Amino acid sequence: MPTPLFKCQNICKQYSDASNTLQILNNVNLSIVAGEKVAILGASGSGKSTLLHILGTLDRPDSGDVFYKDESLFTRSKKQQAKFRNSELGFVYQFHHLLPEFSAAENVAMPLFIKGDNRKGALEKAGKLLARVGLQDREHHRPHQLSGGERQRVAIARALINQPAMIFADEPTGNLDDKNTESIYDLISDINDEFKTSFLLVTHDVQLAKKMDRIVYLENGHLRELEKD
Repeated sequence: MPTPLFKCQNICKQYSDASNTLQILNNVNLSIVAGEKVAILGASGSGKSTLLHILGTLDRPDSGDVFYKDESLFTRSKKQQAKFRNSELGFVYQFHHLLPEFSAAENVAMPLFIKGDNRKGALEKAGKLLARVGLQDREHHRPHQLSGGERQRVAIARALINQPAMIFADEPTGNLDDKNTESIYDLISDINDEFKTSFLLVTHDVQLAKKMDRIVYLENGHLRELEKD
């Protein structure tokens, strides 16, 4: 059995208000090896996005831990976690979160700008990635000049700019039609083949989930493996 790239152990998370406590995650365990594509299914409000945010160190569990190459992520400082996210992880969301005042190339290069890389070199790298996702003629366009599918391709290129080991994708096709959904899946598959990038994909789309290597289902705070047809 290969050493997991990512592993979470006994993750618990609850939210409380004045009247009640809601247990979102209850002793969740999950391992993902390098190059693997895993889908998380579950009803709305089941905690899928919460789990994704904890794995990406964007949120903290109440108990349990997350390991990257067998090293704990929650013993690191917030500054170390931020550096880790920028260098090792990519994030893609249902709403692309592109910055409207910047071009497609500038949006893709933003993680490199944040890291302090040379602007010219960062934009050249962004241009190559945009070409890789089929947007070589769109690098100077602003987000409002792009279609929904094109914006999501820009978001995927941005997630790839630092050549991350893992991409977390939260409903990346949730706002797209069937044709664009298929196109985004083909792109994910190509990236996985070419760069050996791992993907953890939260989705409601069962057909999309079935195209991943594994499917897990989150229900009542517990995660279980599903058999693929």
